[in-house]
Amino acid sequence: MKCFKLIIAFSLLAFFPSVSSADEGMWLPALISQRIDDMQAKGFKLDAEDIYSINQASLKDAVVLFNGGCTGELVSDKGLLLTNHHCGYGAIQRHSSVEHDYLKDGFWAMSLEEELPNEGLWVAFLVRMEDVTGRILEGYDVSMSERQRDSLIEANGARIKEAAVAEGPSYEASVEPMYYGNQYFLFVYQKFDDVRLVGAPPSSIGKFGGDTDNWMWPRHTGDFSIFRIYADKDNNPAPYSEDNVPYRPKKFFRISTAGISEGDFTFVYGFPGSTQEYVHSDAIRYIEDMNPKKIALRSERLAIMKKYMAADQDIRIRYSSKQANVANAWKKWQGEHKGLVKLDTYGTKKAFEEQFAKWAQDGGYEGYIGLTDSLSRLYGEMYPYSYAMDYYAESLNGVDAFRFARNVGNYISHNGTEGLERFIESFFKDYYYPIDEETFAFMAEKFNEDVPNDFKPEYLKQEFSRLGSVGAVIDSIFAVSLFTDREKALGIASLDSAGAMNAVHSDPLYRLADSYYSNVAVLASAASEMSSRIALMNRTYMRGQMEFLKDKTFYPDANLTLRVSYGKVEGFEPSDGVVYLPVSTLEGIIEKDNPEIFDYDIPQKLRDLYAAKDYGRWEVDGTVPVCFLATNHTSGGNSGSPVINADGNLVGINFDRVWEGTMSDLAFDPELCRNISLDIRYVLFLIDKYAGARNILDELTLVD
Repeated sequence: MKCFKLIIAFSLLAFFPSVSSADEGMWLPALISQRIDDMQAKGFKLDAEDIYSINQASLKDAVVLFNGGCTGELVSDKGLLLTNHHCGYGAIQRHSSVEHDYLKDGFWAMSLEEELPNEGLWVAFLVRMEDVTGRILEGYDVSMSERQRDSLIEANGARIKEAAVAEGPSYEASVEPMYYGNQYFLFVYQKFDDVRLVGAPPSSIGKFGGDTDNWMWPRHTGDFSIFRIYADKDNNPAPYSEDNVPYRPKKFFRISTAGISEGDFTFVYGFPGSTQEYVHSDAIRYIEDMNPKKIALRSERLAIMKKYMAADQDIRIRYSSKQANVANAWKKWQGEHKGLVKLDTYGTKKAFEEQFAKWAQDGGYEGYIGLTDSLSRLYGEMYPYSYAMDYYAESLNGVDAFRFARNVGNYISHNGTEGLERFIESFFKDYYYPIDEETFAFMAEKFNEDVPNDFKPEYLKQEFSRLGSVGAVIDSIFAVSLFTDREKALGIASLDSAGAMNAVHSDPLYRLADSYYSNVAVLASAASEMSSRIALMNRTYMRGQMEFLKDKTFYPDANLTLRVSYGKVEGFEPSDGVVYLPVSTLEGIIEKDNPEIFDYDIPQKLRDLYAAKDYGRWEVDGTVPVCFLATNHTSGGNSGSPVINADGNLVGINFDRVWEGTMSDLAFDPELCRNISLDIRYVLFLIDKYAGARNILDELTLVD
């Protein structure tokens, strides 16, 4: 029996190593003392208090959640902030026009007075995090139903958050579950709403390579933008005002000009969005089934947009941000699917579940016996609902006017017609009817073909049946709608609230959209009981995995809360005979440069700097370093995260992962998973030699 157990133990290493493999892991900063010995063994020279402290300024105080989906880092004592170009893209685009095309030409504020305010853009600092599991579950009894438990958690969480928010100005708080609700943490933030654009390279640098290079290596994208946080005269958060002054941070990063070398320690501090490292095999099976369908739908959306964008500069500007948002996940899903299949993630998890089931059965662990089989049955029941809801999200939901019709109805319900004209104008600023009509035609056909009748809204089925074809639907509904014509839509704003709502409800596209989105709620309601049961079983399964593998160090899945990941600069071998070095340089940009291809047409000034070899102090071995690879475990939300060296100084800005490793949200492979970062020396070169923005450079603290 002892020999048999030993064989099982060795076989489990194929599924879950006894410690987190290589540089896998997204660690909570408040608990980083549990990892600091390993970090220091790998070269890190600071201690746990330097990373996270509530008693003194620490590196966490130089990191921000940027606008709810990215990360940024403070790099001066005057609130100067770096993030990715694609994170600031929406703000840059909103300031752009044919006359002032900051996407095409870039933008550089040469003084504080030239910095541009951004309505709705915000950043948040983490003030502190705290394990509140005991307080959240106070009053819980095992006899409670899952619904009663959820109600208790919500009530306790509300009290905890209310007390936390009262601690300081513009404080916000959230309570987040970890390990599928086996643990809960409170996160307290301070939010700043006056964030101004300071600098951005032209998109031909900031988005160099476009969709072709997205997620790929070697990469040569100068993916950065510069903002500044403003505060009131007491250094507290305040709405935009000309009287506000640059924020004085508790901590900011010094910038290393020494650069990186292969094998150097790297540390990423940021807000990774979402991972599912511990899910059941049937969750993986669903993703493998659904990704190709979602990819196909987005492929057509992108093709339609690109056709019109290539023909007209104004349309290119108006649709650049939309196109980038659609393309990002589209490209990622392709790499994720390929990686999951290559790793046989489904098969590996299935084999692990068999080992887990045997352990539970042999050990008499009553709560875990039959658990994985029960989860499999539940996922089977949930599958058709998940399929339908994903199709709803990726098909007609991709039609701008379709969403807009419902949004206007919701706006009037909550606000009446006050501000409605501005709301409508903001939509039509970036709207082009021919793109939307063609998208609607394709998506309506695919929705009708691929979604089972039982999951379609009755009104939509009736209208499509009555009109007989998608072309007739366009002529009778889409083309005549208030929501596809700016002047007609603005007419609603001239009415009183009752008249505006009546006009909206009478519109044929609104009625179609309303039936569509209402049915999503019906499907979600029908699936909610299954979702609750899956959530409960996942909590039990997570707890079981941690008991089964007592020697494994588990990190919680990412959920857009502040995390630490660490690794080293390292290349990789994606396939037989292919070896990727961990660095790229300006030489690669010039090799790709092609004025006939929009994504590879670099500015003439960059060509001139290269021709003259005018690199200044940023020259390294006759060129300028651009990007580098490392083994840090990152995800969406880590875009813009600071990449820090062993001394705690900034060496790069994280912006991507390699395409071959995008399955790392579900399965981390140390051989294939690499994060891609912008070398800070390329940023400094562009600020200095390309932009001539000495005012920005002079704010920074540079160290060798």
